[in-house]
Amino acid sequence: MIAQLNVPFYFGGTALLIVVGVSMDVMGQVESHLISRQYEGLMGKAGKVKGRQ
Repeated sequence: MIAQLNVPFYFGGTALLIVVGVSMDVMGQVESHLISRQYEGLMGKAGKVKGRQ
């Protein structure tokens, strides 16, 4: 990996597992947020929770 991508540091297996795990978690959170926003839009003004803008 160091020679192919010209990375100036050693990128070990544990670091790779952490990067993949964090990126999957972030993608899941973004997807969940987008889905919840879509449902909010479908409910219209009558479905808004009191106190929310």
